[in-house]
Amino acid sequence: MSMKIGDEKFFDRVKSGVNDVFMRDAVASAQERMQGRRLKAAEELGNFEEWRKLGEEIRSHTIQNLDFYLEQLSENVVKRGGHVFFALTKEEATDYITRVAKTKKAKKIVKSKSMVTEEIYLNEALEETGCEVIETDLGEYILQLDNNDRPSHIVVPALHKNKEQIRDTFKEKRGYTKSEIPEELAIFAREQLRKEFLTADIGITGCNFAVAESGSISLVTNEGNAGLVTALPKTQITVMGMERIVPTWKELDILVSLLCRSAVGQKLTSYITGLTGPKEEEDADGPEEFHLVIVDNGRSNILGTEFESALHCIRCAACVNVCPVYRHIGGHSYGSIYSGPIGAVLSPLLGGYDDYKELPYASTLCAACTEVCPVKIPLHKLLLKHRSKIVKDETSFGEKLAMKGYQLAASSPNIYNAGTKSASMIAAPLTKGIGPIKPWTDIRQFPKADKERFRDWFKRRDTDNDRPSS
Repeated sequence: MSMKIGDEKFFDRVKSGVNDVFMRDAVASAQERMQGRRLKAAEELGNFEEWRKLGEEIRSHTIQNLDFYLEQLSENVVKRGGHVFFALTKEEATDYITRVAKTKKAKKIVKSKSMVTEEIYLNEALEETGCEVIETDLGEYILQLDNNDRPSHIVVPALHKNKEQIRDTFKEKRGYTKSEIPEELAIFAREQLRKEFLTADIGITGCNFAVAESGSISLVTNEGNAGLVTALPKTQITVMGMERIVPTWKELDILVSLLCRSAVGQKLTSYITGLTGPKEEEDADGPEEFHLVIVDNGRSNILGTEFESALHCIRCAACVNVCPVYRHIGGHSYGSIYSGPIGAVLSPLLGGYDDYKELPYASTLCAACTEVCPVKIPLHKLLLKHRSKIVKDETSFGEKLAMKGYQLAASSPNIYNAGTKSASMIAAPLTKGIGPIKPWTDIRQFPKADKERFRDWFKRRDTDNDRPSS
């Protein structure tokens, strides 16, 4: 599927994650740092629970009226001289964008950070047409240089790498000669990327939120790369998931306040950019041609279902930053570009249970994710809904047969009594960690069954108590 990372099985990915000591330390440190900042920023805002409730109401209203606001957005983009394309699938999205690139005879494309372009494998599609695609977000740039590694965190894509690894990547791929000091690494990356902005034919961005009332798109960033991606190339293409929309600038203000505080613990990020169509005569810079590609890719199948609130997500990763499971296994273990609790909910919806049926079980159900979500998505409850559907619809024939056998044995006193007599013998091999419980016994001990049943012990106890004392 489009968002898939690698072909390893889930437990193999988990084993790799658990054994990656650096990654686990990096994740733990980042979680503690980001969560501390989030708490401080939320306190400064005042009654954060009222803000969360308002954010939930905005997202719920918007998603329930999504058709209206998408139509309004489309009309206003066209009025401003832009082009709008609705892509039902990832193939339709990449086909449209590659056609634009071919029409413009583009050779070089610069991109700012975008999860939805990762989701639809846009870079690969463009490279197949002969375009050079350069990621300009620092984290994404590092991953691209490192053999097109995939993001492990929604907000901090290169979280799993340390400064020594980044230094070595720059040295191998770009002839870097200085140290692993972060400031020196950042200066080198900036020098490398500056000339790319000036020679690019097309700029491609994601979209944090589109504003329906004006036909604008907004970008929430901490680097200046997105501004250059949208200002310098003559053609700009923005790719947005169909749910990433707000009715007016008023709602945008509220959601951006929640997003910045929840994602990185800032009142506002360094840049909050609003862009409306191609440049006009009085504008000093900006694209001559603007395209908005609105991607469905399975999202419309979620509308009106018990999982609809998953579409409320504003991609802040607050749930990822508190998740104890993510803390131990890292982002790549999820096998999807969407990691953490929201990834465990969203990936099976967009990619199907065949690839992602294990993810809803990658949770302690502690509800910390639900508690921090700025738009109050009940993530732990959605994980339970997934589990219910998997048990009902995705359980193998062998497992169903085993459950039927247990139901028969447990409902028959004679069969149950006979079974408990042989339980210690039957359960003995399980203590060695074999069969379907092996993943469980790899990290826990399976208790050895006592040869004497409780009912036998209780009967003997009563008999002993009835004896007269000497």
